[in-house]
Amino acid sequence: MRFINAKFIKSASKKSEFIFDDLAQVAIVGRSNVGKSSLINTLTNNGKLAKTSSTPGRTRLVNYFNIDNKFYLVDLPGYGYHKASKGIAKAWDNVMNDYFSDNLNLKLVLLLLDSRILATDLDKQMMDYLFEKQIPALIVLTKADKISRSELNLQIDKLSKELRYSKDRIVSTSALKKSGVEKIGIILDDYIN
Repeated sequence: MRFINAKFIKSASKKSEFIFDDLAQVAIVGRSNVGKSSLINTLTNNGKLAKTSSTPGRTRLVNYFNIDNKFYLVDLPGYGYHKASKGIAKAWDNVMNDYFSDNLNLKLVLLLLDSRILATDLDKQMMDYLFEKQIPALIVLTKADKISRSELNLQIDKLSKELRYSKDRIVSTSALKKSGVEKIGIILDDYIN
């Protein structure tokens, strides 16, 4: 799958504002500052589509991007930002739970992990949550250009064993080198078409 025409549709802060129409949805989730916006911009070949920030915790809303009128790429609030107040963190949890609950349009979740850090306890909790809800997931390792190929392969091996997840469901990416985009597109084809 190639992303030809991608456009921002809306931001939502609560369930009543979520989009529930005929289009499939692919959600992007991960820790704050893991590179969700950079991945969206890389996938869509549009460096200005999703706003990037060096400050963690900027995405506080559910952001919908229409991809070729085939599906929505949905950028969910990042989790685990330690400077967020408890009230804000709870609000984020509620938004995430509302989004995932009974969302029949959701076909796949791209769970982003930093290739240098891999899975934290929060990432493992997210994986457990997706498994419990029976939501298909693809693990996307970001910032793969920051480590050597051998280190990356070692990280993928560790992650596969630790999470008991198949290596063919783990894709390494680099926004800088635009790597991994084609593989993600091929996998998306299986869920969208």
